[in-house]
Amino acid sequence: MKRVATLSNSMILVLLLGTTGSLGSALGTMLMCIAVVIAYSVCMPPLRSHLSSVSAGLSSILLAATLTSCADILAQRWSLPWHQASGFYAGLIALQCLVLEHNGFFQQPLAARLKLGALFAGLMLTLAALRELAGHGRLGGDLSAHWQGLVLFSEGLHWITLVPGALIFLGLLLAAHQAWTRPNPISKETHRP
Repeated sequence: MKRVATLSNSMILVLLLGTTGSLGSALGTMLMCIAVVIAYSVCMPPLRSHLSSVSAGLSSILLAATLTSCADILAQRWSLPWHQASGFYAGLIALQCLVLEHNGFFQQPLAARLKLGALFAGLMLTLAALRELAGHGRLGGDLSAHWQGLVLFSEGLHWITLVPGALIFLGLLLAAHQAWTRPNPISKETHRP
C-alpha cells in the first residue's frame, strides 16, 4: 500500500495544538478521539462491503459525523466546563476519521493502527504536560476541583498555553530535537603539513 497514514499527512495538527493547553483538556480530547475512532473502525467495514465507492464515501461522512456528535453530547453531559473550553474541536475528530479512511488507515493491520494511536496519544499527553508546566508552573491543576496539581513554580509563560504559543513551542521542540539528533558536522581535526 502506497498511502500510509502517518501524522505528517493528516489533519491532526490543529487538534493537537488546540487541545493541549492543559493535561485535562488533552486527556478528555484523547479519550473522545479514541472512542470515536474505535467505533468508526467497528461500524464502517460492514458498511463498506455493501456499498459502492461513492456511497461508501458519503456513508463514512455520515457515520463519522454521527459518532462525533454522540461523543460530543456525552462529553457535554460528563463535564460541561471541559466541553465549553475544548468542545469546539470535536468536529475535527470526524474530519480525522475521514482523513484516516482516505489514507487507508483502517485497512492496515491492527498492530500498525495501535502503534500510530499510541504515538498520537503519547505526543498529545507529552505536549500537554510540557505546555501546562511551562505555561502555568503546575501540572494537572485542572484535573480535579479539589486538587491544585503539582506546583513546581509560581508563575509560568502564559503565552505557551495559547494556540499560537503552542505552534511556536512545538517548533522550538522540533528544532531542539533536530539539533540534538543531528550528527556533528565537525569531524576530528587532522593535522596537515
